[in-house]
Amino acid sequence: MKLFMIAGELSGDRLGGDLMVGLRDQDTNLEFSGVGGPSMIENGLTSLFNMNDLSVMGLAEVLPKIPKLLWRVRQTARAIIAQKPDALITIDSPDFCFRVVAMVKRALPDIPVIHYVAPSVWAWRPERAVKMAKHVDHVLALLPFEPPYMIEAGMSCDFVGHPAAFDPPKKATNIVEMKRALGARGAVVTLLPGSRRGEIKRMMPIFEIAVERILSQMPDTQFILPVASSVSRQVERAASRWAQPPKLLLPSTDVAATEARKLAAYAISDLALATSGTVALELAAADCPMVVAYQANAATTKMVKKMALIDSANLINIVTDSKAVPEFLFENCTPDQISGAVLTLLTDKKAQSDQRKALSQTMKALGRGDPKMKTAAAKSVLNFLRGRNGL
Repeated sequence: MKLFMIAGELSGDRLGGDLMVGLRDQDTNLEFSGVGGPSMIENGLTSLFNMNDLSVMGLAEVLPKIPKLLWRVRQTARAIIAQKPDALITIDSPDFCFRVVAMVKRALPDIPVIHYVAPSVWAWRPERAVKMAKHVDHVLALLPFEPPYMIEAGMSCDFVGHPAAFDPPKKATNIVEMKRALGARGAVVTLLPGSRRGEIKRMMPIFEIAVERILSQMPDTQFILPVASSVSRQVERAASRWAQPPKLLLPSTDVAATEARKLAAYAISDLALATSGTVALELAAADCPMVVAYQANAATTKMVKKMALIDSANLINIVTDSKAVPEFLFENCTPDQISGAVLTLLTDKKAQSDQRKALSQTMKALGRGDPKMKTAAAKSVLNFLRGRNGL
């Protein structure tokens, strides 16, 4: 069976890589092609082009790149039509993926289309589910409350859990030694400014001032910054201008080693300061308390505020219906507010304990402790395809 897979950013690439492993465990007679990043490539995918071409976010970032993005849409659609795979699996990145799917469906109307990661129609733009159902047949949902939205719109859908929740957090047994090697005399804070160029451009200057504020109150604090491969040079340039640069954990060609360094940073950190996004679940999985922040350009901010149905962007707060994780979005994303929250969380043991309870509750809701969840995505794909083919 030939499967064409598309992922447009690092979080989707990790989902795609795990899905490829799961599919091969269930059925060894599979061939993969498509668009992906390091995780999918490591698992045998030859990417049609560099996935980083698609990793843009926000109106101001997207507009200059529209011609190239449209070219990539046409290039990808033509490749799928030429290959005539048995199924097309798109992973997140709906703006790109659904344009490709629409073009492919005109030429191959019967091709099964599976989309991994249900759009957050419960948060904003609920009409997306109906539009999506015109071209997508089956959805893999990461959150337990999402399938009814997809099914109501006319697609089949399975809750497959979130990979971040599948494994228990790995506790570092040598934290004292790791901190000593780092040169840390006080608290350790991991900085996660993002994996997109636009995020780095906006968030690094804010993090820089927030770090200065924190150090003025807690001068022994040590900051670590695991660097995403997609923005490595940009982060290095920005950090080199800081008065007190963080310790950079640079990516290597060994994806597993890079991931291990990042998880080690979480393990020895007292908390993380992160740009709002899927990384919050990584931190929750590692039982690492966090403060999250996000700033967008004026046009994106206005659009999101107008269309949002909820007032939180953090899944821990959404799943637990709480405000356990401090989040500073848009005009509230200021160094003073961020540094104040970090200092409070570093010194308030009850706040840390309350947040850790919310992190644990979220992991359980997303599949932790349920052994079936590790294979749920692969089984959902294969069961759907076999059912469609009458097998």
